[in-house]
Amino acid sequence: MIPNAIEVITLFVGDIAAAKAFYTRVFAPEIVYEDDVSAVLAFSGAMVNLLAASEAPPLVEPRPVAPSTAGAGMLLTIRVASVDDTAKALQAAGVALLNGPVDRPWGRRTAAFADPSGHVWEVAEEIA
Repeated sequence: MIPNAIEVITLFVGDIAAAKAFYTRVFAPEIVYEDDVSAVLAFSGAMVNLLAASEAPPLVEPRPVAPSTAGAGMLLTIRVASVDDTAKALQAAGVALLNGPVDRPWGRRTAAFADPSGHVWEVAEEIA
């Protein structure tokens, strides 16, 4: 059996400087490692590696690296105590919400936003 603990999620980004600035402003993570083409950020229980898309081909070949303009290819969710409070904090930090806060039929209240490369993040709380 293959272990199922996620250690690192790597996001291919178009502009590494803009991505680092966005993630630092929004999440205030500890930076585990960084160089000119990447930044590894500590999130609770996992790390997010921001990697310049130009450096991605050797990691995924023979598959091509999808352009960030192709649309949302995934959604990363972070559980929060209050989506409304978190949405207000995101907006105060200059982050535009894509949608929400909204109650979903599966028992969550959510709000979504995108990073500068188009990766979509969602904040979610359980509702009764």
